[in-house]
Amino acid sequence: MKPTIRDVAKKANVSVSTVSRVINQKGYVHEDTKVLIENIIKEIGFVPNQLARSLSNHSSKIIGVIVPHIGPSFYGELLEGIESQAAAYGYKIMFCHTQDDPDRELEYLRFFEQYNIEGLIIASNFSNTDKLADLDIPVVTVDHILDENIPSITSDNIKGGGLAARKLIETGAKNILVFRGPSFLLTTIERTIGFLNELKPNGLFADIFDFDLISPDVKLIEEILKNNPQVDAIFTFSDTLAFATLNILQKLGKKVPQDVSLIGFDDTPFSKWVKPSITTIRQSVNFMGKQSFINLTRLIRGVELDILHDIIDVKLIERETTK
Repeated sequence: MKPTIRDVAKKANVSVSTVSRVINQKGYVHEDTKVLIENIIKEIGFVPNQLARSLSNHSSKIIGVIVPHIGPSFYGELLEGIESQAAAYGYKIMFCHTQDDPDRELEYLRFFEQYNIEGLIIASNFSNTDKLADLDIPVVTVDHILDENIPSITSDNIKGGGLAARKLIETGAKNILVFRGPSFLLTTIERTIGFLNELKPNGLFADIFDFDLISPDVKLIEEILKNNPQVDAIFTFSDTLAFATLNILQKLGKKVPQDVSLIGFDDTPFSKWVKPSITTIRQSVNFMGKQSFINLTRLIRGVELDILHDIIDVKLIERETTK
């Protein structure tokens, strides 16, 4: 078996990132440690083939992207935005999906170390934030704030929740349900705050249920709707969840929007193709991808960001599922 960069690091009793800095002649390493690592590389015959290109110009022109899932909606559009902007700058992206598994996160971090990526975009609820410093590269998060000191790009989720609430109030809604994402997500918390803050002054309240935004439990949706026959408005935290809810409402003989108004979130292409078309909150996912890459390359060049946590505006798109 060929020796790896981890073998070098273990034998030298240093981190992989330290070995990477020596190989790429990038960043400070104590002279004695540098000599030790170079001798071990020669001794065990380690050849960093995957770094050959970056050794010649001290730049791999590769960035890593971490997402929890791959699909045609939010994450597909986000990756398209990142990749198109990267191509314009002469960069390649190396993306992976972790399925929110902490062990997979660590596996990919080790993988990124060996390929000398220049920066990392994280669009997942990353669990190993404390390990990011070992990479010694710029990091930008999308749709999440992992740490106050790590730059981020997020939508104005509080405003989005407020826009949905105001529209449902306009329809005369009195019995409101919220089908949202996992309660630990920042986006979930912010959209809930924005929504409830608009309801409260109007003497309204909403019953809240948590779902997986990508693969919602349709049996649970049906059970909730059967047990709440008086419901006249539903706000879902993704268009995918709105599609599932619309399907169940129609199955139960409910007319949308005559009996129940429905609002989604994201404004995915499918939201205007279903019948009735979905009223939704538009967030510029493709632009978020582009901007995350632009901010990352600024950090790579050593440029300080004017805004550490960039918030992108959202808009209510009215279609056929609201009165």
